[in-house]
Amino acid sequence: MVETKDSLPLEQTEIPDELPGLCLRSTVVFPFDVVSVQLDRPRSLRMIDDNPGDATLVACFFPRDRTAERTDEVEDYHPIGVVCRVIHRMKMPNETIQVVFQGLRRVRLDEVVGIQPYYRFKVSPVDSREPRGHDIDGLIYRSMEMVDELVKAEGGYPPEMVNILRMNIAGAGRFADLIGAHVNLTLDVKTGICASDDVRERLHIVEDALQESLASQQVEQEVAQKVKVDIGRRQREHLLRTQLKTIRKELGIEGDSEAEILELRDAIAEAELPEEVEASALREVERLAAMPPAAAEFHVLRTYLGWILDLPWNLEDRKAISLKAARRILDRDHYGLQDVKERILEFLAIRLLKNDPRSPVLCLSGPPGVGKTSLGKSIAEATGRAFVRVSVGGLRDEAEVKGHRRTYVGAMPGKIIQALKRAGARDCVFVIDEIDKMGSDARGDPSSAMLEVLDPEQNDTYVDHYLDLPFDLSRVFFLCTANVLEAIPGPLRDRMEVVQLAGYTRHEKLHIARKHLLPRVLEENGLTAKQLVFTDAGLRALIDGYTREAGVRSLRREIGRICRRRALEVAEGDASSEKGARIDDKAVERLLGPRRFEDTARFRDPAVGVTAGLAWTPFGGDMLFFEASLVPGKGAIKITGQLGDVMRESAETAFSFVQSISKELDIDPDVIRRHDIHLHVPEGATPKDGPSAGVTIASCLASLLSGKPARADLAMTGEVTLKGRVLPVGGIKEKLLAAHRAGMRQVLLPDANRKDVDEIPEEVRDELDIRFTKSARENIDAALLGIFLPQDGDETPPLPIDLDDARPDRPQAR
Repeated sequence: MVETKDSLPLEQTEIPDELPGLCLRSTVVFPFDVVSVQLDRPRSLRMIDDNPGDATLVACFFPRDRTAERTDEVEDYHPIGVVCRVIHRMKMPNETIQVVFQGLRRVRLDEVVGIQPYYRFKVSPVDSREPRGHDIDGLIYRSMEMVDELVKAEGGYPPEMVNILRMNIAGAGRFADLIGAHVNLTLDVKTGICASDDVRERLHIVEDALQESLASQQVEQEVAQKVKVDIGRRQREHLLRTQLKTIRKELGIEGDSEAEILELRDAIAEAELPEEVEASALREVERLAAMPPAAAEFHVLRTYLGWILDLPWNLEDRKAISLKAARRILDRDHYGLQDVKERILEFLAIRLLKNDPRSPVLCLSGPPGVGKTSLGKSIAEATGRAFVRVSVGGLRDEAEVKGHRRTYVGAMPGKIIQALKRAGARDCVFVIDEIDKMGSDARGDPSSAMLEVLDPEQNDTYVDHYLDLPFDLSRVFFLCTANVLEAIPGPLRDRMEVVQLAGYTRHEKLHIARKHLLPRVLEENGLTAKQLVFTDAGLRALIDGYTREAGVRSLRREIGRICRRRALEVAEGDASSEKGARIDDKAVERLLGPRRFEDTARFRDPAVGVTAGLAWTPFGGDMLFFEASLVPGKGAIKITGQLGDVMRESAETAFSFVQSISKELDIDPDVIRRHDIHLHVPEGATPKDGPSAGVTIASCLASLLSGKPARADLAMTGEVTLKGRVLPVGGIKEKLLAAHRAGMRQVLLPDANRKDVDEIPEEVRDELDIRFTKSARENIDAALLGIFLPQDGDETPPLPIDLDDARPDRPQAR
């Protein structure tokens, strides 16, 4: 501990060679200056605690890098520091100590003696003699003049500061320290002044810093003056514009902005806007008239009024309606789709009987490629309305539907209002595509915003955030499209009239390809009907062997591939080649390679433990095969094929049912006790779920355990209960179309689904032997060869089926 006597002058205080030290990072203490420093670092607090008393001497040095965590070497510090005396200390509530230091004199750092528990520095005195000379006097007087100017320009300095500096002109070093301590300079500048033992260098640092501060102050004053002048100029300009406006009004001369205001008023009067909309538009025009054209809000308001005037508030495409012409257009553009066509014709009939009926909100749900989107254009032509389409697939921002408020920069109306502006009529056919693929995130839920759009009870006062005015959407014919109806939120689905579209049959695809796809694709590839001729056999080969879909999108692509091959031949001068002009089944295989798909049941023999089921997917119906094998075990069942919980439970139910009728199936109980059953559904990368495979699994297990092969040309669907009852399932139309595409001959359906068969095309009903079952015993009886299970009321079993009769490639009498 080192203490001093208060009675000694500061410059005569004896300085030991070794002192406790501080590393000052955020403040500077000059000789003879008094500074309060708040200490919070452990070393600094330990140093103050170990050196009590108000006369403790501390060596304060300044680090070269203020952000460095470790400063343990001499090279980490400026070589010159200040010895300070502690004249007061006080503990603060936040476990820090407020210490008041008084600077004594500069010292040189010779060695860092220790760093724990606090710094200890070995120091040596610095020569403090004041130099003399004309250059020193010049630096002092120039600095004094600049300080005087700076104090007058900035303000905030005590009035006696300039006088104190003048009193210390005789001491150059003291003069520089006073300026460093009391003038608003940067911390780096203050450190440079304090850490220099050369008086001339200190004065030069002071002079440079004062010059920079004066230059900065002058720039700020110039900027403030320019701003003041600019404000005055704007006020003067506004006054002159007001006077000019008055003069022009007196002379009958209107300026450009005035003429634009008049045009807006005339346009609003002629637009026949709704009363509320017209009143709001006129208010905005008055606001616009009071603004100078240079104002930023002027253009925002002008754009807003432009949107109001461009929207079809009352415009409608009122044309004469002919039901015969409408039916002809719908039949011309789309084959099949009778449910949709009848609904459109019903709407047109109502429109003929009533002047302004509300337009329907239809939702076409079905697999891709069946013509949902293109149907909108045909409806627009059939109804004589404008057509507009908006895709909302992947939409996540609610503002995309309802618009942004005008307070945002670059705000615009939502997609609904923008589309109506493009349509130019408020009774247009509005197709909202992919409505089942809207998402939601932190920016909002677009499907909730769609509720107001598609609700017939409230869309006559639809309010877009940008317009903030009610717009009548009740005359718009909304037509939504979706692949998965279940993906649409329930409240939104409830507001729409859903029309299910199933896939096309072979006959329908052949007709669509001949009448619609071929002419369009030929035209796209620059070919004529004479340059490329498709036979029916060629089109059937494309449909059966190269596409496996509910719609016709892939079929169009395959036709396009053949057309491009033919276009290359024509362009190379081989236009007369008969081989290229006529496309039959052999030409299709030559151009596209081997068939990609074969009939699922063709060339497949009846097998033990293999049955065919039917599944519904968002892309149409599909075949689903079940395979089962016996492995040594203890009677457990193993299920694989990426099956969902519902299908797994259905498999367990079917297994229990088959076990319950094991005697009727003549199954050896030891077979079940000594073996495990492995049930697998191929295509394991595809998730599968649902209860409709219950009867298929039951028949598969019955075939496996009884050793009887199952028919290869039979498919089935239905949910099974523990007692063997067959419950109804959904997607019957899609499943039957899938069985038809796969070449199946017989399909077993639940008896409760008998009513659904009426929707099946006649072609499919004629080529499929559709039978209905109430009990899973009937399914097992029909599926297994050479086995009979007694049914209620049966007395004699049917004759066993010959194995060859069940092969699908064997001719069958109808």
